[in-house]
Amino acid sequence: MQKVLVSALAIALAGCMNVADAPPAPIAVPTVTQSMPEQMASLDPSDSILFWSDERRSAAFRDMEGLFAGLEVAPAYRSVDFLEGTPLDAATAAMARQFMADTNAAGLMVLKDGKILFEEYGLGMEPDDRWTSFSVAKSFTSTLLGAAIKDGDIESLDTPVTDIIPALAGTAYDGVTVGQVATMTSGVAWNEDYTDPASDVAKMLAVTPVEGESQAVTYARTLKREAPAGEKFVYKTLETNLLGLLVEEATGKSLAAYSAEKIVGPAGFEGPLFWMQDLTGGNIGGCCLSLTLADYARFGQFVLEGGKGVVPDGWFAEAGAPQVDFGKGYGYGYQWWTYPGGLYGAQGIFGQAITIDPSRNLVVAVTSNWPTATSSENRAKFQALVRQIAMNAQ
Repeated sequence: MQKVLVSALAIALAGCMNVADAPPAPIAVPTVTQSMPEQMASLDPSDSILFWSDERRSAAFRDMEGLFAGLEVAPAYRSVDFLEGTPLDAATAAMARQFMADTNAAGLMVLKDGKILFEEYGLGMEPDDRWTSFSVAKSFTSTLLGAAIKDGDIESLDTPVTDIIPALAGTAYDGVTVGQVATMTSGVAWNEDYTDPASDVAKMLAVTPVEGESQAVTYARTLKREAPAGEKFVYKTLETNLLGLLVEEATGKSLAAYSAEKIVGPAGFEGPLFWMQDLTGGNIGGCCLSLTLADYARFGQFVLEGGKGVVPDGWFAEAGAPQVDFGKGYGYGYQWWTYPGGLYGAQGIFGQAITIDPSRNLVVAVTSNWPTATSSENRAKFQALVRQIAMNAQ
C-alpha cells in the first residue's frame, strides 16, 4: 500500500511540474562505423586529387567513401525538416542560376529564418547525394573544439598544445597554444600551394606513417618556425589536422564519433556523414567530410542558432569574428573566414562554401567543382550573390 501511495504521489507531482523545469530529453547519438573501399586511391602527391582531371574530380567529389578509408556517421534519429519560405525574387533567382552555371556548381541552397528560399542542383547531383567538403571541414573541427572546451576536456584556448599532445614537444609547435593553432598564427613555416606537387599541403598525407604516431605529428616534425607564435597568420591545413588530433586526444573519441554526438544529432542531419581518415586511422580535421547539400545548410543553421548548448555561450560570435584582421572587413577567426558586415563562413577549395549572415538569419551553402582549386573571381561572384540575396530575401 505504501508503494502505491508513493507512486501516486510521484505521478501527481510530475503532473504539476512545469515542463520548462524538466531536464531536456537526451538526444540519441547516431552510430559510427568504419568505411573501407575495396581499392583505395593513391595518396602519392604526384597523383593527388588536386591534380586530377575535371571528370575524375567530379566523380570523386561525390564518392569519396568509395576511394578513401573513413568513418560513417548515421543520420540523426530526428532530422530537422526545413519549411518552404518565400522564394527568391526572379532577378535574384536568375543571378543564382547564372552563378551556378558560371562556377560549375553542384548545388546551391539558401535558408532564411530556417526556411528554404532556393534549392537547385547541377552536375547530375540529386538531393540525397553527398559531396566532399574540402576545407569546409575546418569549421566542423572548430565547432568540435568548442564542444571539447564546453565539456571541460580542453581547459581553454590558452592551453599549450604540448599539454594535450606531448609528442609535439621539441617540434616547431613547442610553445604554441590551442588558440594559436585555431587562428593559424603558430609562426610555423608552411607552403599551401595547391598547384605545387612538392608543397607541404600536397605531401602531408603521403608522409610515411610512424607506428603509434599521428601523420599530423610526423609531418609537424619536419617543419621549422619562421615567426614568434601569435604574430603571423599563414593558412595551413596541417594546423587543422593538429586541431582535430587535439580534440581526439582530449575527448578520447574520433572526430566522427564526437561529431555524431555534438553536430549530427543536435543539428538534425537527414543524411549520413562520411569523414575521411589518414593512413594512421585518425580523421583528417582539415578536410574531406561528405554531406548532402541540405546537411551543409543544416550545419550552417545550427551555427546560426548558436549551437544548441553544444559549445560555450557566444562561441560562434567569437569564432566567427576576425581574430586575425586582414582589413576592409575581412579576416580569420577560429577556422572561419570573416567578411564585411559581420558575415562569416566556411570555405573549401574547388568552390565549397557555407556563408552565415547573423543579422539577416541567412545561410547560403554551395558545393562545386571549379576548374581550379582556388579562384578569386569565383569567390567574388559568390560573395556578390550572397549580397544580392541578403538585400532581397524575404
